[in-house]
Amino acid sequence: MLNGDVLMRVDESGRVIEWNRPAQELFGWSTEEAVGQFVTALVDEAAADEQWRRARVEAAAPVLVKPVLTGSSVVWEVRAAGDAPSGQDVAILRAMFTQSPVGLHVLDDQLRILRMNTATRALRDAPTGQLLGRVFTEAYQLAEPEQEEAAARRVLESGRPALDRLVRGVSSLPGQTRSIYSVSYVRLENARGDVLGLVASAVDVTARERALQRLSVLDAVRKQVGEHLDVITVCEELVKAVVPAFTGIAVVEVIEDVVRGQDPPLVPVDRDVPLRRAAFRGQMSAYPVGDVRRLPYGTPFARVLSDLRPRLLSVEEDSMWLSADLARADAIRQSGVHSLIVAPLALRGEALGVVSFYRQQGEEPFVDEDMALVADVCAHAALCIDNARRYARERTIAATVQRRLLPQQPEVPSTLDFSHLHLPGLEGGGAWFDVISLVGARTALIVGEVAGRGIAAATTMGQLRTVINSLFALDLEPDDLMARLNDDTAARLAAERGALPAGDPLHREPLTAGCLIAIYDPVELTCTIVRAGLPEPVAVLADGSSTALNVPAGPLLAGTGNAPFPATTVALPAGSTLVIGTAALAEKALSSSAPLRPLLDDAAGQNLADLCDTLAYALREDDRSGDALVLLARTKALPSRQILSRSLPADPEAAPLARAAVRRQLRAWNVGDEDAFTTELIASELVGNAVRYGAAPIRLRLIRDRALTCEVSDASTSAPHVKHARTIDETGRGLFIVATLADSWGTHYHTDGKTVWAQQHTPAQPTPAPGEPSGGRLGEDEPML
Repeated sequence: MLNGDVLMRVDESGRVIEWNRPAQELFGWSTEEAVGQFVTALVDEAAADEQWRRARVEAAAPVLVKPVLTGSSVVWEVRAAGDAPSGQDVAILRAMFTQSPVGLHVLDDQLRILRMNTATRALRDAPTGQLLGRVFTEAYQLAEPEQEEAAARRVLESGRPALDRLVRGVSSLPGQTRSIYSVSYVRLENARGDVLGLVASAVDVTARERALQRLSVLDAVRKQVGEHLDVITVCEELVKAVVPAFTGIAVVEVIEDVVRGQDPPLVPVDRDVPLRRAAFRGQMSAYPVGDVRRLPYGTPFARVLSDLRPRLLSVEEDSMWLSADLARADAIRQSGVHSLIVAPLALRGEALGVVSFYRQQGEEPFVDEDMALVADVCAHAALCIDNARRYARERTIAATVQRRLLPQQPEVPSTLDFSHLHLPGLEGGGAWFDVISLVGARTALIVGEVAGRGIAAATTMGQLRTVINSLFALDLEPDDLMARLNDDTAARLAAERGALPAGDPLHREPLTAGCLIAIYDPVELTCTIVRAGLPEPVAVLADGSSTALNVPAGPLLAGTGNAPFPATTVALPAGSTLVIGTAALAEKALSSSAPLRPLLDDAAGQNLADLCDTLAYALREDDRSGDALVLLARTKALPSRQILSRSLPADPEAAPLARAAVRRQLRAWNVGDEDAFTTELIASELVGNAVRYGAAPIRLRLIRDRALTCEVSDASTSAPHVKHARTIDETGRGLFIVATLADSWGTHYHTDGKTVWAQQHTPAQPTPAPGEPSGGRLGEDEPML
């Protein structure tokens, strides 16, 4: 008898229905004698023969018994086996089939269930008799039976086990949770390697997989939500993280004041408080995203804002709260929603908004365990929204401070037209500009930028701007002004930052600022420029040609060292457009290869405000990381009839000559007698002071613009100062008289010496005197009376 030989087959009643040669050799009965007999009677009769029993013990021929399906009945097949299983093996098999928590199924080569253990009956609530003989994938309601059957057949064919396959079941009742099983397939073979079938093990891992899914959703929310400091963006990140991983539809509604950066209202929230639908993801939305409306009273959404308690609801046709919001009810019905969780967005007992999670047809209903996940998700989202709200408020305050520190209505000089474009960065910044009228019809154009964001950058910008305005009152040259701004002001501000506590974020942020100063002279038609870090300015001439002005770059304003800031003077004809911008515009518009440079090249003759609009349309948000600010200035020449310029001798005759020239010019300008007398006296005293204390050459210049300016220049660099002469003193009253009569006076130093000036604000505009040509300027060759 060989291992694997079939001895006999016995039906369910125990009668022999097949008796083969190995059985005849083993027991001694022929087929005709054995078929139809009870197998127990045959065995008992053989065992009564002492000689046969002794021979069988010596032969030690064990047998294997297994059930075999034939049609709709089970037949027991007895085969010759090799080594008999030990008592320990039998105990293990008995324990596996009676006490193991793992469901075991013995399948034949057609995947029909031959045997299963007690744990299997717990996995599938059905009598064993209904499962035996059925194909494994049909006996259990699986979500994808074809895929599972193919996997089992691959194991039958290849012999390679398939372990820990996650298989989902189909719920038999609407709204019932679907089970998840971990299934493994192992092929059964006899001693000769013949394939007998499979052993399929199944473990219900529904609770484990649900817990892992919830952890996965929470991990995704914590990683994805809060990457941006914007309330609406945070809400969009939230619905993207939970749909479809946790729910089929998600809606986030945020209190409108929170979106605007204001403090959230007290709980319970008043029913008239409006909420904005900040984010939606799913099939159908009752209201468009961005819609602002109050939540209808008598709905779970409004109730959540009254007590900050989440609610798990089963959506039925007769749910009373559906009638309170017909639009929302219609969207719920059309989407096939059957389960709903409404949870508050709350932090420190303050309500920020509401999140609604919907599950629809094809999804399992929410269970109580999901409420814990929703609480964690909403807690994280609420914290991110509150951070974004606080940032929005800080950004609003910083933007307000910056706007208030910028020139509100800058005076438009008569010799310059200008317009500016300011596009604040996404995180705020400290860019500013200024247009300052100077003595002698000159105009200072300033563009600056402080690195950083928020209130710190805005306040630093205000400090630098205030200092620059104060320094211009001293009539400093632009290079000297920039050096003082760096060595004094920037150094002091940097030292103040360094002295802050180590925990202050501003302590770790070094002071860095860029600045460009350009002074346009409409008389000489020149522009003196000095820059600290900002890009080179661009000049577009009246004929349409453009060029970058080669101005040496000084270092950034950081308060370190005594770095030089070289100034460059360039010719700037009337009708030219000077373009000054911050670093955010350098690569986009100012450099020669910039994509927006052609827009600037067409600036000649174009309205400056329209050109700013064109630049704004062309700049996208992703094109800039900081403040984008550009200042456009179109130059004009001061008409010659508004200027008197005369060289004077360095002797006592200079004063009478100056008075005569001034008197004649003021008559041509139709200046009143009282103002004319005052101007003559001022000019006489300034010229006399230059003759007495200055050095040749001496020049008188009278400029009539919005103010009447008298300038006297000489080659000396000695500083004039006001003296308070005694009654008996014969000299020392000149500058005192000038300071008394003029609205303002001062001294401007330059490379050729100094210029002492005095300014008066006269009411009349320059008009030619009767008989005077329109260009009534007193030239060098005209006679003086």
